[in-house]
Amino acid sequence: MIELRHLRYFIAVAEELNFRRAAERVHIDQTPLSRTIRDLEDRWGVTLFIRAPRRLELTPAGAKLLDHARSLLIRLERARRAVRAVDARYREPLRIGVDDSTVQPRLAECLSRWRQLVPDVSVELTEMHAAELLVALRNEEVDVGFSFGLQDDEAIAQQPAWHSPMVAIVSPEHELAERTAVSWTELLSFPLIACTAAFHPGLYQQVASILRQQGLFPVIAAEARTLSGYLTRVAVGQGVGVADADHMRTLQRSDVVVLPLAEPAHFTTYVLYKHQRFGLSQPVQRFLTHVSTLM
Repeated sequence: MIELRHLRYFIAVAEELNFRRAAERVHIDQTPLSRTIRDLEDRWGVTLFIRAPRRLELTPAGAKLLDHARSLLIRLERARRAVRAVDARYREPLRIGVDDSTVQPRLAECLSRWRQLVPDVSVELTEMHAAELLVALRNEEVDVGFSFGLQDDEAIAQQPAWHSPMVAIVSPEHELAERTAVSWTELLSFPLIACTAAFHPGLYQQVASILRQQGLFPVIAAEARTLSGYLTRVAVGQGVGVADADHMRTLQRSDVVVLPLAEPAHFTTYVLYKHQRFGLSQPVQRFLTHVSTLM
């Protein structure tokens, strides 16, 4: 009797013809991989590989087993999918991490449409800070994420999901509060409430980019770690601020006045995922295609 791991390890070695590369492929050390192949040969009483210095070759018996092993694993995978397709209890959810500053209606709309399109794939939603989201994506604790942007990481892809207009926000007592629109120059003649780069790197970078384009260098009145702290500082008159229109429509705070900007700008929300050596799973690929239709 042999186990499935014997066939999986054998296929990896037969296709790579290199124990080191095969070990990396199946995520085990080279020694137990080599031992498993020897065990398979001993159990069946055959020689599957010609082991020459700096060279590994399949024997005729090994070539024949490779054909059968591939066929068996394909049939087994088809059987697994067929069984799981009729038992929703074993369907893996799509795990989505959400930066806790992303409370836009567009996200709810995105997930609602996904549920209508793919009702058999459930969604597991987890809110977290930007730094936590980056770690969760790296460790594959979530499949995809939504954020205004994370720190650059070569392992993580960040693709635009949608845009939201940028608006000015001031306290009701502020002298700009009665205006129907305000220019960047007018707004930033007053001290600005900023978000911290460490807690909200995407928001910080997007605002900084707009300010560079406008050639503006505002006085920073204070820095906020959370969205509620940011809005509270604006509401009590510590400084002016900028926010995205979708957030402000959602929150509907009476203690903050929202003003359109005379020179339009927007915030970008990104969908994030980890690059995979052997490609993304089918549900993740399908979800990313769905998100791309929302732009």
